Amino acid sequence: MPASSPAQQPQHVAPQHMQQMGLPNLTPAAPKTFDYHNWRFCFDDFVVGPCNRLAFAAASGMCNNQLMTNQLFLNSAPGLGKTHLLQAIGAQIATTSNRSNVRVGYATAEEFTRQLILAIRAKEVERFKAQYRENLDVLLLEDVHFLQGRQVAQDEMLATLIALENRGCKIVMSSSFLPRELKDIDGHLTSRLNAGFLATIDTPDFDTRRRIVTSKASLHQVVLPGEVSEYLADNLRDDVRQIESCIKNLVLKARLLGENITMDLAADILQNYTTSNNVSHFSLQKIVRFICESFDLTYEQLSSKTRKRSVVMARNTAFFLARRYTDLGLKQIGSQFNRRHSTVLKGITNVEREISLQTPLGRQLDTVVERIKTF
Repeated sequence: MPASSPAQQPQHVAPQHMQQMGLPNLTPAAPKTFDYHNWRFCFDDFVVGPCNRLAFAAASGMCNNQLMTNQLFLNSAPGLGKTHLLQAIGAQIATTSNRSNVRVGYATAEEFTRQLILAIRAKEVERFKAQYRENLDVLLLEDVHFLQGRQVAQDEMLATLIALENRGCKIVMSSSFLPRELKDIDGHLTSRLNAGFLATIDTPDFDTRRRIVTSKASLHQVVLPGEVSEYLADNLRDDVRQIESCIKNLVLKARLLGENITMDLAADILQNYTTSNNVSHFSLQKIVRFICESFDLTYEQLSSKTRKRSVVMARNTAFFLARRYTDLGLKQIGSQFNRRHSTVLKGITNVEREISLQTPLGRQLDTVVERIKTF
């Protein structure tokens, strides 16, 4: 689990006007298992708009003691900036703290759970507890929804949050779901997740997307023609990661071919991405037909009670696509497959995790998800 080191400093230096952050000087240096984290993002490269202004202000406030609370929960759909803000907080605190060696722990809920399991097997639970409860000043935790249904990890996380709060430490968490949407979570833990400030990031509007396109292009030392920037901003609406990937591929293709970036080149690259034009045609019925054809199943099999692995993954993928491409709520999606709200949530989380980790199964699911735009 990463933390700061006096021998290495984050790539981004904090602005001079930022206040020093007051942190308690309580315990010795963190264990060697906490390595310095190479922060990839900072506040300066985060594009602020109406969709994320509150979350940005809360994240900044967490760094300069203006938030009036030591806990922040960031919520948004995937690819809208949660990771960026968590990393920016880590980079900012590491450079503006009143301490020369502030200890920032950064992990996903899955990593936390995996580390706990390994500690139990190795009979080093006390050392694990010390890592998180006693040897941190700041905890940055992503994908809290992974804790659903994992009671042992939930118990340990609850104890960790209580211990950190008692020591006056700062805690920042993120999830694709609001605390009230999580299922199979201990009530005491849910209460803790709701204890701090909650900020939601919404889908960016056109002007914000256009500025994001311009910002991402500048990272590649490219100035896009105005019509290309507007074209991309108008078609890539729901995922900043997708915008970033599209810009990268556009710039690389232009350089490899020795061509200028034009509307034709942008349109050619855009075919590989899910755009607003093809997303609008996705109804739940179309998603079901696509999944049935892709996995060679009937609708009856898809909505049956079978727990056969191939059917479960097909069903979970349908949940994932319905959540992404329709306006239906989790309960409405579940009713189409004779499933409960909590089952839909678990299925979406599993697909997100496999794709994010790029496991063999995740790569297969990613291919299926991308193929729907040509269906």
